[in-house]
Amino acid sequence: MIKKGIILAGGMGTRMSPLTKAVNKQLLPIYDKPLIFYPLSILMLAKIKDILIIVNKGQLNQYKKLIPNGDNLGIKISYLEQESPKGLPDAFIIGEKFIGKKNVALILGDNFFYGQNLSKMLINCSKLNRGARVILHKVQKPELFGIAKVNNLKKITTIKEKPQKFFSDLAITGLYFFDNNVVKYAKKLKPSKRGELEITDLLKKYLSSKKLKAEQLGRGGAWLDTGSIEDFYKTTLFVSAIENRQGLKIACIEEIAFLNKWIKKKHIKKAIKFYGNCNYSSYLKKIIT
Repeated sequence: MIKKGIILAGGMGTRMSPLTKAVNKQLLPIYDKPLIFYPLSILMLAKIKDILIIVNKGQLNQYKKLIPNGDNLGIKISYLEQESPKGLPDAFIIGEKFIGKKNVALILGDNFFYGQNLSKMLINCSKLNRGARVILHKVQKPELFGIAKVNNLKKITTIKEKPQKFFSDLAITGLYFFDNNVVKYAKKLKPSKRGELEITDLLKKYLSSKKLKAEQLGRGGAWLDTGSIEDFYKTTLFVSAIENRQGLKIACIEEIAFLNKWIKKKHIKKAIKFYGNCNYSSYLKKIIT
């Protein structure tokens, strides 16, 4: 079982400069909520209650001002700072003490997921005991992503980073589930030509021992990487359209905690007071009335 999760919310956000010169990308708004709420909600939907958020050096207080302390969500949130971006597997080296002897999930702070059966899939992934599991999503331009080929047993047979020749259209998203070997494997990785530890190299450690499985976001599911201005605003438009059509909020972290029975009405009332007079608070009022 996976009971610990890491959100990697560091990085320089250079593709979104100058917006990210003063504010971390994960604190910018996707429609009516900061981006960080979306990956946080994914871990909460997976029933993970012990969460580490890795942030850039000097940005810790910005996150603490924004995210309710863990008590108000019925979860435990801790933070660590990253000196400089060294690649995704660095999260497991930084978070070694946090992980301890447990299995762990990792989600990138700029990834957005949405889907009808998403909660069911996340809970299934969190039941992992051994090996690793990744979430795949069909893409139109495989040459822009890390791509995986899968057999009939959901096992990944091949991984290629930005392949020039087509062999699969299944992209590896920014959500991963690992057994405790991940720390040991991450420490053995060597930086690539761009000077960073690569997630594909880490996944290949599991692939070589045939312990890398996949789940796929089905039709109607959405995975968006908000790394560029274009993708950032596409995600905002997507969330706006869904929420205004359905009247339901995506990534309302208090609602998820309430439905999971981690918090009570009094905690929702505290949240309403914290956020003040806004649409998000109005939505929270509907939950408890």
